[in-house]
Amino acid sequence: MSSPQPILQRKDLIRDSAYINGLWVKESEQHFDVTDPATNQVIAQLPDQSVSAVNDAIDAAYEAFHTYKNTTPRQRAIWLRNFYNLMLENINDLGQILTWENGKALADSVGEIRYAASYFEWYAEEAPRVYGTVIQPGNAGNRAFTIKQPIGVCGLICPWNFPSAMITRKAAAALAAGCTVVIKPDAQTPLSALALAALAEEAGFPKGAFNVVLADKNTPQVGVTLCESPKVKKVSFTGSTRVGKLLMKQASTTMKKLSFELGGNAPFIVFENADLDHAVDQAIASKFRGLGQTCVCANRLYVQESVVDKFAELMAAKVRQFVLGHGLHSDTTHGCMINGQAIEKVEEHKKDAIEKGAKIVLEGGPLKELGPHFYNPAIVSHVPQSAKVSKEETFGPLCPIFTFKTTEEVVKYANDTDVGLASYVFSRDINTIYTVSEALEVGMVSCNTGLFSDATIPFGGVKESGFGREGSLYGLDDYTVVKVVTIGGLPNKI
Repeated sequence: MSSPQPILQRKDLIRDSAYINGLWVKESEQHFDVTDPATNQVIAQLPDQSVSAVNDAIDAAYEAFHTYKNTTPRQRAIWLRNFYNLMLENINDLGQILTWENGKALADSVGEIRYAASYFEWYAEEAPRVYGTVIQPGNAGNRAFTIKQPIGVCGLICPWNFPSAMITRKAAAALAAGCTVVIKPDAQTPLSALALAALAEEAGFPKGAFNVVLADKNTPQVGVTLCESPKVKKVSFTGSTRVGKLLMKQASTTMKKLSFELGGNAPFIVFENADLDHAVDQAIASKFRGLGQTCVCANRLYVQESVVDKFAELMAAKVRQFVLGHGLHSDTTHGCMINGQAIEKVEEHKKDAIEKGAKIVLEGGPLKELGPHFYNPAIVSHVPQSAKVSKEETFGPLCPIFTFKTTEEVVKYANDTDVGLASYVFSRDINTIYTVSEALEVGMVSCNTGLFSDATIPFGGVKESGFGREGSLYGLDDYTVVKVVTIGGLPNKI
């Protein structure tokens, strides 16, 4: 299968260099290939940067911070708004670049760009509203007030599954707060990050405020450098719990502020009194978005036993209508997986569930005739709690349907995991919606909808899904420190 080429209005958005201190830096002793996952064809070659280059980016961000932190919130808001406008002006080009390196369908990519841009819009509006508080201390002759100040240089380590939105969700808040950033995109999807760097420059951000470093084989060393550098005051990471724990250990050497959005294992609970057709549509939207390669997609579907067979049949009928193909083809509804390892995990979880008694509703499986990383979605029902998929995140197009009898039972099942990122509850009963939402051990509960991501709401998890919140009015807190100023010796009366 040949690799379709993006048809761009602005070809200059595809870059082959890192972006440090306002300069495009290509010099490196090593390089790595970026491939189209649908075909495995090489689409770009980029520098695999050394620790020295990363330190150059940190130094640039550190120097820039000393002046950038003193810019007015209103000025930062203007730059953020410019960034938002530029992303929308170039939405089709950015979407094609994203699809080319990530593999998802173009409609999904364009949707991601719109969602990614919304963070710049939101934080353009939040930047001037970082308020402190006035406090009356116990001493009548004292007065105190707090101010929120930018924490400093921030290292942002981002994943491949949302190569634009995971950057903007972090960078928009950091830049709004007055921080400067060093961004490390995943080596599988760096082109989207570099396109954003080009737009950051056009938006007016000062040199050194927005930096992108590149690494593949050198990724572990880059992570250590960002975590251990005393000039970096904050690290934000989206990725696996295993890597998050490693970064946390490394960052402890300098007592950095951290925010981690790590692995999930989202339960999707459907009660028998739910609108079943609606629940099926929303389950499909959640489970198969990006072919299930999202941290908040439904990983375990719990359907009350009285309606489980009907639910499975309805879902299978709609999934059969999917059109898999190269993401740049106009008729494609679902693209490909990111790599071969992702397919292996789906196959492992499917085989395990079937061996333990699950019923095959839709066989699914690899589609080698389309390309190396295509996988037809699979659905299995009556999955036992002993199956691997009940404890492990599949991150792919396997839809495992479990059954339950009572509310107490399903809440116990849903909470029986070390992670707690997102969850879904479907019911027409407001009492069920409310009580189950409170009982679930997660950071986010989505009721009667399968898609909830929005710049206005706080995004993050509990347990081993990490800590910190991105988006919303809370998103700025992770990039600021609270300082209290106390004034003493004031007269009690005039």
